[in-house]
Amino acid sequence: MPPRIITPPCAEPGAPSPLQATGRPLRWGVVSTGRIAGKVSGDLALLEDAVLQAVSSRVEANARAFADRLGFATSYFDGAAGKGYDQLFADPDVDVVYVATPHGQHYEIAKLALEAGKHVLCEKSLTINAREALELAELARARNLFLMEAVWTRFLPVIHRAWDIAHSGELGDLEWLQADLGFPAPYDAASRLWNPAAGGGALLDVTVYPLTWALGIFGFPRTVLASGHLNDDGVDAQNALTLTYGSGAQAQLTSSLVASSPRTATVCGSAGWLRSGAPLHHPTELTIHRHTGGQRTEQFGRIGQNYVYELREVTRCIQEGLTESPTMPLEDTLNTMRLFDGVRAQIGVSYANDKAVPVLD
Repeated sequence: MPPRIITPPCAEPGAPSPLQATGRPLRWGVVSTGRIAGKVSGDLALLEDAVLQAVSSRVEANARAFADRLGFATSYFDGAAGKGYDQLFADPDVDVVYVATPHGQHYEIAKLALEAGKHVLCEKSLTINAREALELAELARARNLFLMEAVWTRFLPVIHRAWDIAHSGELGDLEWLQADLGFPAPYDAASRLWNPAAGGGALLDVTVYPLTWALGIFGFPRTVLASGHLNDDGVDAQNALTLTYGSGAQAQLTSSLVASSPRTATVCGSAGWLRSGAPLHHPTELTIHRHTGGQRTEQFGRIGQNYVYELREVTRCIQEGLTESPTMPLEDTLNTMRLFDGVRAQIGVSYANDKAVPVLD
């Protein structure tokens, strides 16, 4: 069996509410005022030991409005004093930074934050490619700073319950997994989903969620066979991956920005199957079916937007002096980026970041 993804304390059965403080308050800075930044910041405000310290945006009006709406103490923006995020990183009252910009900006911004001595939680994908991710990981380790890719699905109790059932033997020998996540995203060449400069495409934005199910059940694969459809801008509108394992097990993952899919994950074994509710990256129910007969459904609630579990783990780790989360270690992020680099090579997707050559000392 592959090494299991470690269940974070906040997702263990009977764990206290993830809103409950686990140590000293942490002062948060948020880079971006976009949709995901607003959702995560709203959940951050629910944590007893989180202080909404500062937010940055390129535009003054956006920064001030975001700060007023969510209760941040300070707002920074581009102007005579420099870029908003540079000002935020220079703020001594900020302990940890959440980076919520488009993928193409993650490397530059996260690197500046680490160089300024800030702990970093960065939206997925951590970077555009494995080279950038490795540089950030090495920088964080050298500076003894916390760094984590924000794959929130890994921290949800419902997901760990699904993996516990699958690995308990109830489904028999695990042989096959299917996971899909697709939705029609209106084409806009300037939007982060479709813009090559932003790292647009289904792979970096969507595929991590079906892949998370595969990693939780089977681990990293022996081989990956990928196909995809690219639009005229060279962005993958959808992709399909077949993962194979030494045991003979297979995982088939599909992601799309042009088609609506059931958005479920199904784990199949010799004695039965398990299926998630939709959407697979934060479901509220699991269905378990035995081959010999009998079926049950388990229900799960949500707290806020359900980002609170991820935020609790980041907070706990920093409070305890950890520089990585055991549930989302940097090596898993690096291996994921290597896998995605290989997929992009197969389907023909490249980005400007791939052509950048690091300056050697």
